[in-house]
Amino acid sequence: MPYRKVIFSEGQSYHVFNRSINKEVIFNNKREINRFFSLINFYRFKTNISFSEYCSLNKENRKVIEKLNITSQARVEIYSFCLMPNHYHFLIKQLQPKGISDFISNIQNGYAKYYNIKNNRYGSLFCGMFKAISISSEEQFFHVSRYIHLNPIMANLIRIEELDYYPLTSFSSYMKNFNYSFLTKELIYNNFAEISLYKKFVYDQEDYLRKLNILALNTRC
Repeated sequence: MPYRKVIFSEGQSYHVFNRSINKEVIFNNKREINRFFSLINFYRFKTNISFSEYCSLNKENRKVIEKLNITSQARVEIYSFCLMPNHYHFLIKQLQPKGISDFISNIQNGYAKYYNIKNNRYGSLFCGMFKAISISSEEQFFHVSRYIHLNPIMANLIRIEELDYYPLTSFSSYMKNFNYSFLTKELIYNNFAEISLYKKFVYDQEDYLRKLNILALNTRC
């Protein structure tokens, strides 16, 4: 049985990531991506029902669940994210005991069930144990945020000038072109006097990251 070296603690931030088994492309279209975003937003709160059960409720009962979620303490706080064709990244803080483990488990299991049904597929979708790196300094926190936002550039999915409007990273939300209700942006905003300075901070590292091949971070099963 795999043993996790990183111990999650309340109030501590982590870089969390995982990929699909056999590097299968699992985020194929807007409908699948929106489902994953909905799971993120739903399971960041502690809840007694599954997302599929929530979807089966009528409008009034859904509002009751949403109100309960909003007024309860979140499991996690999400600062940055990126969805790649076969994996994801989060820069995330644990707020409750087992917050990160429960959050990741729920979104992976919920998405796997949805994806398998829609694609007539069976079996596990994600690697068995997600990866986690503890953030030990403020400098590392901002570097990881930048690294996560540059993933699509490093993978040659988009050009750097397209990043401002690319919906599959939180960078587009920091640039105020998209809104993700599950994202907490104050920490990064408060560290940069202007949005343009954070943009420069991210953009200036493109060539550096290519030279160092930072994407060599291990995302194997």
